[in-house]
Amino acid sequence: MFDLIIRRARLTDERQVDIALRDGKIAALGKVDGEAKREQDLGGRYYLSAGWIDSHVHCYPKSPIYHDEADCIGVNTGVTTVVDAGSTGANDIDDLYALTRNATTQVYALLNIARTGIVTQNELADMAQIDKVGVCDAVKRLPGFILGIKARMSSSVVGENGIKPLQCAKEIQQEIGGLPLMVHIGNNPPDLDDIAALLTSGDIITHCYNGKPNRILTPAGELRASIKKALQRGVRLDVGHGSASFSFEVARIAIAQGILPDTISSDIYCRNRIKGPVHSLAHVMSKFFSVGMTLPQVIDCVTTKAAEGLHLKNKGRLVVGGDADLTIFTVNEEPCLFVDSEEKQVRGEKHLVPLAAVVAGQWIVTDEGKANHVFDL
Repeated sequence: MFDLIIRRARLTDERQVDIALRDGKIAALGKVDGEAKREQDLGGRYYLSAGWIDSHVHCYPKSPIYHDEADCIGVNTGVTTVVDAGSTGANDIDDLYALTRNATTQVYALLNIARTGIVTQNELADMAQIDKVGVCDAVKRLPGFILGIKARMSSSVVGENGIKPLQCAKEIQQEIGGLPLMVHIGNNPPDLDDIAALLTSGDIITHCYNGKPNRILTPAGELRASIKKALQRGVRLDVGHGSASFSFEVARIAIAQGILPDTISSDIYCRNRIKGPVHSLAHVMSKFFSVGMTLPQVIDCVTTKAAEGLHLKNKGRLVVGGDADLTIFTVNEEPCLFVDSEEKQVRGEKHLVPLAAVVAGQWIVTDEGKANHVFDL
């Protein structure tokens, strides 16, 4: 007896499959025979993918700057897993862990190398904030929750310290066994070339399509040599849209040259969720149709590739034995206006609408699914 069978699910390659879930895992895939406590027939109409993973969010409710509730940016919008990217450091990571255990959305964290996290905008302006022992101890206490570390390397954050905080971050990374390091890039100093030179395989550059002078493209629109070398070493690109870090023009030029993101993430928190330009991960994903990416490419960036980059071994793929985390969605073919972080507008022709999420086998109708009375029971 299965817990749930979802029948005639439409995959992004347009195949139709049945998926059976039991005990929070995918139990069967393909043409499924057998009975279940519950069945949901998608009729080949609705798409289904592995559960969407947002690799860069801010959901520490007590943060004075960037805060939100995990389910508001998670399952309510079709996202089954979120990763808080540096809201907290060693001082508050245990509190973030405790506060998010009651969420339906699965919450993980990248630990800020500054002990206070983002309490102010310049957490790395004082080198004394970087607590190597505190970071190592936190990783040991919460090994399944902390997926890696975060360093924000822009002038407003590091002050006069330049590249030094990143050098410390790389030392910490070695001490904690090489977990992923996500590096925020923005205005210089430090210069992006100096940042890129320190990054190694598995490190993540977030805000990769920002439109600031310290961006991945040269003034001539070519990929910086330092970034090209970093990508060849296995450094990964993450979107991290946010309020000030995504340019349609940069994304369009880069993607036309084959410089695609490894992961599409939102950098969402309450203000840019409510007032824009982020709104939701689905909204951010939809923008990439307008800069040259296909539906399968977009979905891979929030499933397979996101799970790989964060070492979430049982997520991101539709395989027997994998976690029963799924997202059910449709693609609305209608004109829609998108705005980037520089207030540039692009008129798109389609957008993603998440209708339901399945987390550890539990079926949840999203806000849009409820509003449109989809899957009413």
